[in-house]
Amino acid sequence: MATSPPASASAVGSSVPRADGPPKVTGASRYVDDLPAMPGEIFGRTVRSPVPRGILRGVRLDPAFDWSDVTVVLADDVPVNVVALILDDQPILGTGKVNHAYEPIVLLGCADRLKLARAVQAVTLDIDPLPPVLDMRAALDGEEIIWGTDNVIKRYLITKGCADAERERGEAAIDAAIARCEVVVTGTYASHHQEQLYIEPQGVIAWWDEAGAHATGSIQCPFYVQKAFLKAFGLPPDRTHITQSVTGGGFGGKEEYPSIIALHAALLAKKSGRPVRMIYDRTEDIEATTKRHPASCEITSGCDRDGTLRALKIRILMDGGAYATLSQVVLSRGALHASGAYRWDDVWIEATAVATNTPPNGAFRGFGAPQTIWAIERHLDRVARELGCDPLDLKAKNVLRPGDSTATGQVLRASVAGEECIAKAIAASGYLQKRAAGPVVRGRVARGIGLSVFMHGAGFTGSGERYYKGKIALDLAPGGRLRIRTASTDIGQGTETVFRQIAADAAGLPIDRIEFEVPCTTTVPDSGPTVASRTVMVVGSILEAAARELSGRVREEQEAARQQSAAPEGQASGAAPSLSFEEAADRLLAREGQVTSLKQYEPPGYVRWDDEAYKGDAYPCFGWACDVAEVEVDLDTFEVTVVDFWSAADVGKAIHPVMCKGQIEGGSLQAIGWALSEEIVWQGGKIRNPRMTNYIIPTSLDAPPFHVVLVEAPFPFGPGGGAKGIGEMPMDGGAPAVAAAVEHATGIAACALPLTPERLFEAARGAAAGGEERA
Repeated sequence: MATSPPASASAVGSSVPRADGPPKVTGASRYVDDLPAMPGEIFGRTVRSPVPRGILRGVRLDPAFDWSDVTVVLADDVPVNVVALILDDQPILGTGKVNHAYEPIVLLGCADRLKLARAVQAVTLDIDPLPPVLDMRAALDGEEIIWGTDNVIKRYLITKGCADAERERGEAAIDAAIARCEVVVTGTYASHHQEQLYIEPQGVIAWWDEAGAHATGSIQCPFYVQKAFLKAFGLPPDRTHITQSVTGGGFGGKEEYPSIIALHAALLAKKSGRPVRMIYDRTEDIEATTKRHPASCEITSGCDRDGTLRALKIRILMDGGAYATLSQVVLSRGALHASGAYRWDDVWIEATAVATNTPPNGAFRGFGAPQTIWAIERHLDRVARELGCDPLDLKAKNVLRPGDSTATGQVLRASVAGEECIAKAIAASGYLQKRAAGPVVRGRVARGIGLSVFMHGAGFTGSGERYYKGKIALDLAPGGRLRIRTASTDIGQGTETVFRQIAADAAGLPIDRIEFEVPCTTTVPDSGPTVASRTVMVVGSILEAAARELSGRVREEQEAARQQSAAPEGQASGAAPSLSFEEAADRLLAREGQVTSLKQYEPPGYVRWDDEAYKGDAYPCFGWACDVAEVEVDLDTFEVTVVDFWSAADVGKAIHPVMCKGQIEGGSLQAIGWALSEEIVWQGGKIRNPRMTNYIIPTSLDAPPFHVVLVEAPFPFGPGGGAKGIGEMPMDGGAPAVAAAVEHATGIAACALPLTPERLFEAARGAAAGGEERA
């Protein structure tokens, strides 16, 4: 018999087959709308405001319509009419004031889908329109107050060096520091809405029974939905059961929004007494759900003539939409990344999020950082142009190194890989030779190359992990198996596979001995939300500790059994049989009934953060990357094609190299889409292109060859020998790298996204007329 656990077949660092691969490839996976109909199930629909701002006078149901088998839910039917999140400002159903087009006003339920569609048309909303505030600068000016007392959802101020004073004196000090510099550059950089456009639209099934309220659906953060239910219905936690079904992508769009659709379905289920299936079609999903926050960044910097960066002043303005959702957290991360991956002596960053009468904006991959990294990278490209040097020279000279401090005063220790990422990206792409050759023009097509350098904080900001106290449970199961119980969901990024690898490696077991419990608030502990590039680095680290603990207990059981069955004195040693790992596990379970390791995350002891001053260790560590894009620009149509793309990305330790590369490729392609084609077209506060035929994302045919270099600068507190979070980081660098390549090819220095042919054409036409070449 075996005397120790079998050697692990899933050693960290190998690209094992994905656990969810076969069912997804064969179609066996059941997404929420694939789940069998429940007895008596009806379908749910939402009636939404057609105007962006107004006073709701009433709701009229057409008396000629047969309402006998249609359930109608209004705001008066909601026990506590608020979506619980950070601020209690968003109603579950609109009443009184309408604050954005698509605001939900009425819920309808019916077993007949066709009749339900007709019922939606039989509802009339009596709304007195008011002038909407659709521009974030107009909101900041405050001529019309639509949120709070000044339309400001949140403000942050980050200072360093001479700017470390109260606001007025700090601003004066940074202005003086910049004025003393040899080279001063000012610019404004804008970015726009982006739709997550996950494969599977929002969907949930809700019902009530003697156990309480239930919701199963395409959910990124089950405990967020539970929190919303507790607030809205006044239920205790043990009466609310939120379960994730197989989920077809999220990118942040299924972080906070599922609370709303789940509440809507549960309200219909409660009033009708029947299960309710509510699945959005693509148009409703694009119109009603959250987007990436548009942003404007005004930057003034000062540096020496040799390119040494000295002083930085930034004003960030973000559009939160009609309600706060997660805007203050998005704004925070944007502000914390606004100074880029570079050393500055003196920094002053003011960040403001305002409300407008557009649908609320919320979580999206990168969470505010792509907007500000776009700005600082384009600004440094402009500084390099002013200095007459290549952007690479400026960025490599000033990239943060061990011992340097960030804008919040965080001193970087280990796992700092900016220099290595730059070197490897440059070597892989042939950047130096291609830049030196200048733009290559063949006929009416120009080719250019550009780069971006960036870092991204992994985990919650500052004291966030201490606040959340994320937990994970690992159970010993019969036959020496381990069962993972966590609220960290797999939404396509591979959590189930990677967690199995971490647990198997730590326990010394084959990966097929590790099970993964379906995330449900009834059966798993709250691991914290599946956000902030924290799943592997944070939750994975406590999973690793739990696996070591449980396997250690089984080994102790083996050793105890060996000693108990040892041969009498004088008998030859080694004659007594030993328990196998499986037998020892079963014996332990028989004696104790349940054997579980419950672990809670504690941040590294050195992490210190001052929420009031907004200073200290913003993140336990950062991921680092350098992206290089090569593009071709048609000089007649100004269409841009990304023909090659390189990314050297520091992941700490690649638990699963193929999936690491897949995350980087996918995030980079999403960033290319944001840069070139993805644009929400607005008219009067409504979206004019809410479908995949005219909201254009890159397809596989548009994807360039991706060349990913995995850099491993281990984070000492990460699992598997130092893994860091990488889910968000690939979104940060693609847009500025593409814009830099377009500038190299055409001379057009783009300061606003997206780089559509129309915008580039207008910029080129302005240059031909004697203006500056700007887009």
